[in-house]
Amino acid sequence: ASEGLHSRLRSSPQLREALDGWPGGSSNQAGAGGPWPGPPTNPQWPSQPNPVWPGGSSEGGMWPSSGPGHGPGQFPSAPQQDLTVPYKQNLPNGVYDKLLITIAGTVKPNADKITLDFGTSRDIAFHFNPRFSEGGSKVIVRNSFINNQWGPEERELQQFPFVQGQQFELKILCTNSEFKVAFNNNHLLSYKHRIYNLRSINSLHIYNDLTLSRIHMETMP
Repeated sequence: ASEGLHSRLRSSPQLREALDGWPGGSSNQAGAGGPWPGPPTNPQWPSQPNPVWPGGSSEGGMWPSSGPGHGPGQFPSAPQQDLTVPYKQNLPNGVYDKLLITIAGTVKPNADKITLDFGTSRDIAFHFNPRFSEGGSKVIVRNSFINNQWGPEERELQQFPFVQGQQFELKILCTNSEFKVAFNNNHLLSYKHRIYNLRSINSLHIYNDLTLSRIHMETMP
């Protein structure tokens, strides 16, 4: 299904630039169908014994202080991850309230853009696309691709925290109404759901100008 979406997207010239690097059928779709790794020993924000979502408890409540809670996203441990970019991870249970995904990596020194896509079998529910030089400006474009067309872009943001050549950690928290994104322990943005059947959002693609060091999924209590 992903390959079919890829073909349709590629056939539309105006989408090629935005989707440059979409992993195709011959790409290394690391982890496709495989289990998520187990939880770290003590998943917390660094240097915070009782971490909360950046910006205060109103942004999402307490972080877990031990293993994941009992939610629909219970995955067995994986001995190791192939984090080759382009990277794909299937989400067999879809996304759901209190699902927390942590993505750690490094931006390439001469990066032009990096992209994260949460997709269904035919649409893109959440397109997260930091661009390092768009007409001389840095911008994080957020959008959805539904029924073969892009929706209105969301571009407004007070900061652009990604730095070429530097490491980063993203935390993406799914709620019943939106995705929340934190960058290096600081709340960055929220994106309201445009696809409301969260269980249909069954894949995560990461591609373009970055390397990955860790991806972890857990369920907040």
